[in-house]
Amino acid sequence: MTNLCTSTFSLKNPSSIETYLSQDGYSSWKKIISGEIPKSEVITIIKESGLRGKGGAGFSTGLKWSFINSSDQQKYLVCNSDESEPGTCKDRDILRYNPHAVIEGMLIASYAIGASVGYNYLRGEFIGDQWVVFNKAVKEAYEYNFIGKNILKSNLCIEIVPLIGAGAYIVGEETAMLESIEGKRGMPRIKPPFPAVQGLYGKPTIINNTETLATVPYIIKNGSEWYKNLGVNDSDGVKMFCMSGHLNKPSVIEAPLGVLFSKLLDECKGVLDDKKLKAVIPGGSSVPVVKGEDIMETPMDYESLMKIGTMLGSGGIIVMDESTCMVSVLERISRFYYAESCGQCTPCREGTGWLYKTLVKIRSGNGDQSDLDLLNKVATQIEGHCICALGDAAAMPVISFLKHFWTEFEYYVDKKQSMVI
Repeated sequence: MTNLCTSTFSLKNPSSIETYLSQDGYSSWKKIISGEIPKSEVITIIKESGLRGKGGAGFSTGLKWSFINSSDQQKYLVCNSDESEPGTCKDRDILRYNPHAVIEGMLIASYAIGASVGYNYLRGEFIGDQWVVFNKAVKEAYEYNFIGKNILKSNLCIEIVPLIGAGAYIVGEETAMLESIEGKRGMPRIKPPFPAVQGLYGKPTIINNTETLATVPYIIKNGSEWYKNLGVNDSDGVKMFCMSGHLNKPSVIEAPLGVLFSKLLDECKGVLDDKKLKAVIPGGSSVPVVKGEDIMETPMDYESLMKIGTMLGSGGIIVMDESTCMVSVLERISRFYYAESCGQCTPCREGTGWLYKTLVKIRSGNGDQSDLDLLNKVATQIEGHCICALGDAAAMPVISFLKHFWTEFEYYVDKKQSMVI
C-alpha cells in the first residue's frame, strides 16, 4: 500500500523534527520561501493534483483555497483536528507520529491564501499524546525559524497556534469550530456568508482537515501529476482508511483512492474468526450502511461508493460480521447523535431524541409496526432541514439500516423479544 504522510511511523522517534528533516521535511516550505515556487503557482499545483478534503466532504482543496477573499485584510487558516466521527482514527496517528507534516502543510496553506495565523484545533480527548507531541513539534519548528517572525530571513511572518477543544462532536463542523475558537458555544453558523468570506473573527478563513494538510508538502515536493497518478483508474491520490470492527487485524491503511474494499479487507487478514461479512459502514457512522456482498469488489472512492448508495466520508470503515445485531448497532449510533446534537435546530434537537427513544422501545421488546414507520418518518423530516450536517448524520444511518435490514427490526416487533447487548 502507498505510504505518504505516515512514512515516519516505523522510526524510533518519528515525531521529532530531526526525523522529519532527515526525510527531506520542510523542503517544500524552503522552496516556496526562496521563491523557487512562486506564490501564484501554489494553489494551481494543489488544484491540478486533484487533492480533495479528507475530513469527509471530499471538496477540491485547491478550489477551496481559491475562494479566499483577495483583499489585504487579516486572514486565518484553521486545521480541523477535531476527529470525533465514530470509526475514524487517522488524524490522531498523524498528529502523534508525523506532526511536522501537518505544520508544514499549514504553513504552505497559510502562505497560499495570505493568512498570517494558523490555528490547529485538536479534539478534547487528544489532551494526552497528540496535544503534547504537536505542541512540542510547534516549539521545534519555531526554534528552527520555520514559523514565526522573519521566517528564514524572508520577512514573512506566520504564527501557528495549537488549541484544544472540550470534546464536543459538533465542533467538527467548521463554523461551529470557529465559534469555539472565538470563545463562544460551539454551534454552527447559518451560511452564507461562508468562512472564506467571513470566518474567524469576521475575517476570511480557510478550514482544512489534518490529513489534507499533511498531504500538501508531498504534493509540492513531487508535483501534481505524481499525486494524481497514485490513484486507481479515474481517482486522484490516496486516502487513509481506518479499518475497525470484526477484523483479525484492525488497521489504519493509507492506500490509493479506488482500491477495492476486498484488498483492504485482505490487509486486515479478513473478517474476525473467518465469519461471514454481513455489513460495512464505509465512511464513519454518519454514512449509510451497506450489505457486505454489495461492497466487496467496490472501488473505495467517492463516486463508486455513491453508486451503491453510501459515501466515502472520513474513511472510517466499520466492519460487521454475521453475528451482529443491526438493531443494537443502530440504537448505539442514534444514542450518539442524540447526545451530540447542539440543540440549535428543532428537527435535530427533537428528532434525534425521537429516533433514539423509539429504537430503545423496539429493542426492549415493546415496539410495534407503527414504530418502524415512525423511524422512517422522523428521519426524513430531519434530513435536509438543519443548519449543519449533524441532522443528516443522524438520519442517514436510520434510513439505510431499515432499508437493508428491515427483517431484523420486524423480528423485534413481531416476537416482542428483548436483546440486551
